[in-house]
Amino acid sequence: MKKRVLALSMASLMAFGLVGCSGGSSETAQTTAAAGSEAAGETTATGDTGAKADAEVANKDKPLVWFNRQPSNSSTGELDMNALSFNDSTYYVGFDANQGAELQGTMVKEYIEKNIDTIDRNGDGIIGYVLAIGDIGHNDSIARTRGVRKALGTGLEKDGAIVSDPVGINTDGTSTAVQDGSIEVNGKTYVVRELASQEMKNSAGATWDAATAGNAIGTWASSFGDQIDVIASNNDGMGMSMFNAWSKDNKVPTFGYDANNDAVAAIAEGYGGTISQHADVQAYLTLRVLRNGLDGVDIDTGIGTPDEAGNVLSDDVYVYNEDERSYYALNVAVTADNYQDFTDSTKVYEPVSNQLDAASHQEKTVWLDIYNASDNFLSSTYQPLLQKYDDLLNLKVDYIGGDGQTESNITNRLGNPSQYDAFAINMVKTDNAASYTALLSQ
Repeated sequence: MKKRVLALSMASLMAFGLVGCSGGSSETAQTTAAAGSEAAGETTATGDTGAKADAEVANKDKPLVWFNRQPSNSSTGELDMNALSFNDSTYYVGFDANQGAELQGTMVKEYIEKNIDTIDRNGDGIIGYVLAIGDIGHNDSIARTRGVRKALGTGLEKDGAIVSDPVGINTDGTSTAVQDGSIEVNGKTYVVRELASQEMKNSAGATWDAATAGNAIGTWASSFGDQIDVIASNNDGMGMSMFNAWSKDNKVPTFGYDANNDAVAAIAEGYGGTISQHADVQAYLTLRVLRNGLDGVDIDTGIGTPDEAGNVLSDDVYVYNEDERSYYALNVAVTADNYQDFTDSTKVYEPVSNQLDAASHQEKTVWLDIYNASDNFLSSTYQPLLQKYDDLLNLKVDYIGGDGQTESNITNRLGNPSQYDAFAINMVKTDNAASYTALLSQ
């Protein structure tokens, strides 16, 4: 079986949070328990579907894929292997969080170095940046915060890992969560300081909240706006909110993550850059592993090994970690140099765009949820891709949209799992896999 296997120790995983679980780009959760069932999808469900699932297969034995939010301990990052090995057809699909985090940090650092003559807006010799943190308990958010701090030299280590806590306000450089870094360019040394950072959580408890980020940059700018030279954000949803609220007009480069269409387009207007987590590859893998499980074929079919239609992925766009039963898409930096190649984030990946034969791959039904119907990345990029691939793979998918706050808003709509052939689960919190597996085990 031709798989590219990524060998990582559990200690390394816990230290650096290699978890592809949210690309997390949630904006304000606007759905209610009722409206949450209607994500931006072509199909919604109330626990019933016209197609009949295979009654001979127990729910606990049906193919299951966790995606975008990897089952794990939100405090330590340790993977929940019980969830990842729920049955022989259970896998996770996400992206390489550490590789992406390092790319984002490097992208910010290289931009500063390239634009050193103009980036210090008030000429005080301090390159000041603010940081929008998505979710302090989310491994992707932690990795991205660490990636920026590592690249800029502002990170402090504790227990072998860079501290990822928000600093609040740190204009005087006295925070104990970060340190002042430095960058030397053309023989001159500049101080790099994290002026402020906070978790962008709204009053209802939804994290990765774009509106909160927009409000935060307004507050920070009113107090020390002339010191802000760079904005870094854990995702594009928050980054674009800050860009539109303040940094675009003030010509302050803003860096996000996810390569959402609006963020990529904004690079032409001064948005500093973003990271593509190859959503086109992730979405394909999410449904492909289910298709393979339903067909009873080798899991590598149509992934590392061509299927009969010619679908196959090259090993430069994904890695597979056999021990973790996890597929990770690789990331690409999107900047002013290459953004025109990423203007349509909902375009299927050409090497895996071939239609499967319906006679050989009969239509099957899939229950799939999006943890937050208002999530910018998942609703505007990931789900449209899923909806294109489900046709190619002959899958009838019921798309369920959550409220981004409570697991029960989603699990309450998995009342009759026997109606489905397979399941794709995107949790609100990475700790809550058991809420779903308990339903499938009944």
